[in-house]
Amino acid sequence: MKKYLTYLSIGILIGITLFKSEAASWFRIYEMFKFQSFHMYGIIGSALFLGIIFIQIIKRKNLKSFYKEAIIIPAKEKGFYRYFIGGSIFGLGWALAGACPGPMYVLLGAGFFNILVVTAFALLGTYLYGVFKNKLPH
Repeated sequence: MKKYLTYLSIGILIGITLFKSEAASWFRIYEMFKFQSFHMYGIIGSALFLGIIFIQIIKRKNLKSFYKEAIIIPAKEKGFYRYFIGGSIFGLGWALAGACPGPMYVLLGAGFFNILVVTAFALLGTYLYGVFKNKLPH
């Protein structure tokens, strides 16, 4: 139970941060896709930079999780097309919906209930991927 409360607390903290930094704002996402503002690129670039640093620290120092378990980061398959096509589909969905998966729940928690339509279709897409996963090229 303590484990789930920890995850819930971290999720709430991240949600508040996303909302207060306007990373979940449809307007900020729209600005980003029209190359009118650096705001979202700064947030994404900072996250990427910090992610690279922390992953390298975890790998080089063999750090363990809070629960004393080894953190294992498997190597990714090399390839261009699978990531290009998947990233393009993700980006198009993000541009059309105005929210990627994380901020969808932030917006719902902030009281923007029209995001339920986007969330429902995101869940449907996830379900359909699970159904057709074995038939798709990987």
